[in-house]
Parts: sequence; C-alpha cells; structure tokens
Amino acid sequence: MVEFLKKAMDWVLQKEQDAANNCHIDINDLNKQITYIEEKRDKIKKDHEENMAEMEHILNRLHTIKASTMKCATK
Repeated sequence: MVEFLKKAMDWVLQKEQDAANNCHIDINDLNKQITYIEEKRDKIKKDHEENMAEMEHILNRLHTIKASTMKCATK
C-alpha cells in the first residue's frame, strides 16, 4: 500500500512539473502546497523527536533496573 501511495504521489508531482514547465501553475497555490508540506514535515519531526526521547528514557530506566537486578544475582 505504501508503495502504491509513493507511486501515486510521484505521478501527481510529475503532472505538476509538466504543468509548471508549460506555465500552467499558480505560484500562490504552489506556495500553499509548500507551506502545508513544510508544516506536516515539522510536526512529524517534532513527534519523532518526542517519541525518541521517551524511548531513551524507558531504555535508561530499564538499564538501571537491570543493573539493580544484577547486583542481586551476585549476592
């Protein structure tokens, strides 16, 4: 499914490129598209960074728990 969506997006972008080459693109519409995609990208990046920080926090806690457990095993 993801591959299909990539191909569909590439097809749409190619049609946009063809229209731009023939001077049939409204620059205001294009600027709106660019702004929308930049906002989506920034949101995804922020969400990703937050998720990665949470994973690091969980991993650090698990390593601490493991270290405590290993102390018990050596007693």
